[in-house]
Amino acid sequence: MTDIALNESLDSSYAQALKRLHDALEGAGRAQDAAKLLAVSKTKPAAMIRQVWQLGQREFGENYLQEALEKQTELTDLDGIVWHFIGPLQSNKTRSVAEHFDWVHSVDRLKIAKRLSEQRPAHLAPLNICLQVNISREESKAGVLPEALEELAKEVATLPNLHLRGLMAIPAPASDISAQRRPLAALREAFTALQSSLPDAPLDTLSMGMSDDLEAAVLEGATLVRLGTVIFGARPSA
Repeated sequence: MTDIALNESLDSSYAQALKRLHDALEGAGRAQDAAKLLAVSKTKPAAMIRQVWQLGQREFGENYLQEALEKQTELTDLDGIVWHFIGPLQSNKTRSVAEHFDWVHSVDRLKIAKRLSEQRPAHLAPLNICLQVNISREESKAGVLPEALEELAKEVATLPNLHLRGLMAIPAPASDISAQRRPLAALREAFTALQSSLPDAPLDTLSMGMSDDLEAAVLEGATLVRLGTVIFGARPSA
């Protein structure tokens, strides 16, 4: 495929992703600015991120730290770009994440939150945090269990250099929209409960919904939806 064809294809797929989000918001009776698109750019080259940024996208999600840091170095000239770390986060990665990202979606332990708080450089704005919730209780998935969420949230909300912004989840796959909505509704209810119990925290973000369940997520109140393959194309097989 030529560079021109690739560019046109990416332009088209990004426009289609935005239209899908806008159609979902309209179908849910929500305002067009009620949810934003997070472009998940893991495994994709910096040139593709640059092109989508040129189309107006500003929020980008990365899963793999070293890959993300290399792309950030290549893209330092892009004004207004916002980097979200959405992958698993181990203790040995927290310093680099605290130094180079604006958001982290995958905090599920107090130890990790404390390290991010301690390692956030003083000259940077507080790091925006979403707590990852294992809403479907899958043994293979990371995330705090729903019954432990409030205690963790209250601890994280007290940490300096962090802003607890909301919740993130990756529910178990489901074949129809009603089944998809059940765990998403549970996450929304947990989010609403946290807003009541932590009125001083800037809780405004529900990071949920991907290519297979975007419409269900928007119906249940998602404010940030994570789309990758539908924008950038299939990822290389492992």
